[in-house]
Amino acid sequence: ATKASPLIAKLQQECWDGYVSTGRGCHTLFQLLDTDSSGAICWQEIRFFLENVRESDINPNARKEVLESAAEGVITFPKFQQWLIKATMVDQGLKNTYAMENYQASIGNAPKPDSDHSWNKHTMSQSLRRMQYAVRGEVVIRADALAAEGKKIIYTNIGNPHAVGQKPLTYYRQVLALCDLPAECGVENSQIASAFPADVVERAIEMRKAIGPAGTGAYTNSQGIMDFRKDVANFITMRDQHVAIPSNIFLANGASHAIEQVLTALIGNNRDAIMIPIPQYPIYSAIISRLGARQVGYFLDEESGWAITERELELRRTAAVERDGLDIRALTLINPGNPTGQVCSRDELEIICKFCAKYDILLLADEVYQRNIYDENKEFVSAKKVAVETPGCENLQLISFHSTSKGFIGECGRRGGYMELHNIDPYVQTQLYKLASSGLCSGVDGQMMTSLMCRPPMPGEDSFELFTNEEYGIFDSLKRKAISLVKGLNEIDGMSCNPSDGAMYAFPRVELPPKAIDEAVEQDVTPDTLYALSLLEETGICVVPASGFGQKEGRTGFRTTFLPPEDELDRAIVEFKRHHDLFCQKYT
Repeated sequence: ATKASPLIAKLQQECWDGYVSTGRGCHTLFQLLDTDSSGAICWQEIRFFLENVRESDINPNARKEVLESAAEGVITFPKFQQWLIKATMVDQGLKNTYAMENYQASIGNAPKPDSDHSWNKHTMSQSLRRMQYAVRGEVVIRADALAAEGKKIIYTNIGNPHAVGQKPLTYYRQVLALCDLPAECGVENSQIASAFPADVVERAIEMRKAIGPAGTGAYTNSQGIMDFRKDVANFITMRDQHVAIPSNIFLANGASHAIEQVLTALIGNNRDAIMIPIPQYPIYSAIISRLGARQVGYFLDEESGWAITERELELRRTAAVERDGLDIRALTLINPGNPTGQVCSRDELEIICKFCAKYDILLLADEVYQRNIYDENKEFVSAKKVAVETPGCENLQLISFHSTSKGFIGECGRRGGYMELHNIDPYVQTQLYKLASSGLCSGVDGQMMTSLMCRPPMPGEDSFELFTNEEYGIFDSLKRKAISLVKGLNEIDGMSCNPSDGAMYAFPRVELPPKAIDEAVEQDVTPDTLYALSLLEETGICVVPASGFGQKEGRTGFRTTFLPPEDELDRAIVEFKRHHDLFCQKYT
């Protein structure tokens, strides 16, 4: 064993890397640790393993526990399998405690031990077990339970505009209604001219023709209805002043589904890695984890308004490639930022595009908040426009995403969105089509909504004035709320928050008393989860702990939307301060 140690160490590291990425291979890993083939792992064998794998990959408490356990006696495979759960445990505070309580309430008794279920936390997909989506995590589960008990909850945890009072845009709903109605009740009914504006009727007739005689209840082309993709291509062409073509457009069930399709097609082995901003929207870390890849975070500079720097990108890539032996396959850009609310400058976009082109990295541009910009001195510039216009980026591979859930539309439940492929290998594009085909097609309502988003009523049409007034009303309110929320948070002693120049969120930093940090350790949760649960219980305000998005070590905070009605948000700002004062008094 001594002579073979370097080879064994290498094999253990490779097998461990595979397990960390995919959650598979626990039997092989156990056999590699059991160097004397005794059927159990002794203290020397587990110590040898721990000395040869990256310390950051293993939960510190689990590292200590397994050494103590091995010192008391050998570790059998069942014990080792249980230990792997702890060793790769997700962040503190994401333990689904309330989901377990809900299970007990629905069954009528406590959950059975794992051994009583053939499908349990040891035998399930370990990639799914480790996957977390904090936006609908433990704090939200508790909020739902309190709401069921009759407590008033202000849900500021997710960008779901209509759920908190934003009104749908009339033109969109009118066209959708006519398209969804049976033809004899809708577009072919002679009386609709007296009930709907002429441009609504004309658009509905056009869209029903594009959909075909079967109507909105039938499957469509897997890439999306061609006429609707033409609308998207024209929208992009007008926005960027560079040609987009319908064959490069895929309609999808929201941007999240399109992102998942791309990552599914991209990730090929457990050494593949995706660079994501920190803080990030947790759909990225969730999908990357579930697909068995590795995430490499590049930190946004909070002190500089969440800026992106070339030095940070180079630093993180070098560490991932040269130290960890990872293969950076793609980089995610979120602009405007979620959860951070910054709007990228042209210079920052050029840094990103040049960096990806230099290292042949696929750029994934999440641009779903492109209309949500509140600072008059800033504007949205697409990654595609910058890529096309920047020397050195001629061969940049780029996929851009947009959605009907954000902007001033907020039709989250319609699940509409698109992705545009730019300079993507034709063979890969055919495989993306095959993947889309396996799901048959995206929802027709979402496809219609995407077409309407990209081609709203034009000046001179009957609906234009009402549509413009409704959009402006939503925009103006969002702008006021973005300013008032950030101002209110910054007036709380112990909180600081950068301006929300775009998107729908504020991401304040919160200073907590040392005793609160100690209490979080005692409860085995992150400090900002302790804070968020306290805020929820005291005020009914549901936020997302900042740890769910990623942040620098030692930082605590939360993400909140500014979507609720203005009077409700004003009350929430007062409650934020009241709770923070109470929380600090409790732990001082």
